[in-house]
Amino acid sequence: MKLSILKSITLGAMIAAGCMTATAADVSIIPQPVELQQSTGSFTLRPTMTIGYEKGLKAQAEYLEEVLAASTGWDLALTEGTKKADIKLTLTPKKITQDEAYSLDVTSKDVTIAGHDEGGVFYGIQSLLQLFPAQVYSDRRQKGVDWTIPAVHVYDAPARPWRAMMLDVARYFHDKEFVKKFIDMMAMYKMNKLQFHLIDDSGWRLESKKYPRLTEVGAWAGPESHKLGGYYTQDDIKELIEYGKVRNVEIIPEIEFPAHILSAIVAYPWLSCTGEQHELPLQHFISRDLLCVGKDSSIKFLQDILDETVELFPSKYINIGGDEAVYTRYKTCEDCQALMKREGLTDESQLQGYLTNVVAKMMKEKDRTVIGWEEIIDRGKVDEQVVAMIWHNVDDTVKARDLGHKAILTPATHLYFDFPESSTPGEVKAATWMPPISLERAYSMPINDYSDNSTVIGVQGCLWSDQFIHGTMLQEIPLINENRSENYIEYLTFPRLMAIAELGWTKEAQRDYADFAKRIKSHYARLDNKEITYRVPEPEIVSMTENADGVTFTLAPSVQGSEIRYTTDGSYPTVHSPIYTKPVTVGNKSDFHAITVVTPLHYSLPIHFAPDYSEYEQKYGKVTEQWKPLNVQPTVSDWKFECTGKISGNGNYEITFVALKGENSLTTGELKVYKRDELVATAQGNFTVKPGSAPATYKFSIDSFEAGTPFYIDVKAGATGGNDTYGLVLIKKLD
Repeated sequence: MKLSILKSITLGAMIAAGCMTATAADVSIIPQPVELQQSTGSFTLRPTMTIGYEKGLKAQAEYLEEVLAASTGWDLALTEGTKKADIKLTLTPKKITQDEAYSLDVTSKDVTIAGHDEGGVFYGIQSLLQLFPAQVYSDRRQKGVDWTIPAVHVYDAPARPWRAMMLDVARYFHDKEFVKKFIDMMAMYKMNKLQFHLIDDSGWRLESKKYPRLTEVGAWAGPESHKLGGYYTQDDIKELIEYGKVRNVEIIPEIEFPAHILSAIVAYPWLSCTGEQHELPLQHFISRDLLCVGKDSSIKFLQDILDETVELFPSKYINIGGDEAVYTRYKTCEDCQALMKREGLTDESQLQGYLTNVVAKMMKEKDRTVIGWEEIIDRGKVDEQVVAMIWHNVDDTVKARDLGHKAILTPATHLYFDFPESSTPGEVKAATWMPPISLERAYSMPINDYSDNSTVIGVQGCLWSDQFIHGTMLQEIPLINENRSENYIEYLTFPRLMAIAELGWTKEAQRDYADFAKRIKSHYARLDNKEITYRVPEPEIVSMTENADGVTFTLAPSVQGSEIRYTTDGSYPTVHSPIYTKPVTVGNKSDFHAITVVTPLHYSLPIHFAPDYSEYEQKYGKVTEQWKPLNVQPTVSDWKFECTGKISGNGNYEITFVALKGENSLTTGELKVYKRDELVATAQGNFTVKPGSAPATYKFSIDSFEAGTPFYIDVKAGATGGNDTYGLVLIKKLD
């Protein structure tokens, strides 16, 4: 009898089955298995035991032996054949019929993992590792650990074939060893596709034998003494592909065009419409220089590069990017205009559709399928079936369905992990052009169950690295071998990777965030042992009850084994603040803060309650800045603050200064809007605002918006008669 851990089971049924349903305290597997039952008894790993494997599974057996050897210090024997083995790895494709599916049986005598294929066996190993104590993930011997696991039966299979992450190594280069660790991080939670964003305006990261200047020139930015960048040799790529293959992670190269290809144009200016020489950028921006579609030489370059790419990568898919192209260069290019005339095209955007068709046919001849951002199906008719990555909105999959294409859900609203998890003051520097994406929001993204006829084949999280080139705070200092960029990527990835793993693996009807939140508590220790720098979650608020004395908070740990420290005076707690042991009552909820402390050097942001400005936001838009006495100058002078995220696209905007309290007034004059360092709008005005007076309102327009690019307001402002003034600055998009 098989039991689902997702459904409550009566005690009588459990007794009749001779087993008991696993609880979160006993077994916590992520992603949620299809079926799991726990019986009496346990299995204890011993140094004399043997791992036996059927033919074709040697690599998986060696992987398991290496993981166990690192943490236990025991070199378990490997043998081909399973008859006398203590841990048995087998293939049973006739019995287990779904790709990547497996069964895991643990008894007091032995462990058996049976898979439909090598991927299924590998995933059975991952579930087995999640049964062991968290120290199993350490790469150093752990003494005094009882390597005992409960007796269980698991049957499991993925709900969707595409469970992916995208790693952007083009805007910021991550070395080969970190890419391996990233693959390991994915594999721990049964994710099977890595989109390798190798090409962008900021760097070309893939060695080409035919076009060596792509990496000699296009992989490096900045002056010789502070040069940034790097690239992967073809041997590096082969090594990464083999590393991923054992872990059932398919590496899919992304070669961006016609936009996001300035790095190639810097190396070979003849690839663009103008032929102008450029430099690689040190700050994020989207270049207007595109690959010239009208030149035969550009098409030949593209074919050569794709031929090399296909030769190098065994993936069934080739990603061609295709997003965010601006076609102004095509309008004045004689070659592009001539091509439009020959092909009967009426709009420059159709040149991208023409190019997509050319490339899709090239790839079909090589038995490859083209993937790209959703723009590839918006820019003219594409004859071959392609896969569109839907990044604007979940509902945009309708476009792919109506045009006969497949789709992958990777909407910025839910699955872009370069956005922070919260808006709590103190959160790490991250993208702000969309609201934060919490763990629960990522987990709760709607997605239909997969079938062979489905348009949507799965989900993908995206990690863009453009934040690294907005400034210097995230860049490493090579001479002292820092790894802050790796820690930053891991912080943004976890715990949200576990959410998307379950989103891709588990059927919609079986997903439950409350259950996931309970199971995840024990996994942070696994990340600690794997030396993954995750974002520590704030303490769980069990209840928040208003009473005569104020507000009473009842909390619970969000990380198994952690402490909770708190304050009641409005200040942020530290690792030395009082330990939470029982419910706490405060007069005002905004005075209460509490943090999760995993170690003295690893703790969370505090529980934070922002002031309620809803009455102003309903009328004037989103709060983007505040003023108070300490940041008000006694004379009118420049006041500059960031408004990234509040400017969310091209259109007309209104910015309003509202005084909240204080005896004095704020005077404002000319207002300027900057995109990075570029002046993009100006608004004139001369206002004085104080409590009870009309607010100061400016209007301006934006026509050159770039996602991921910082925006700033610079306004002439100062106090009148003293600096006792407090207020809000709000921005509203009018259309």
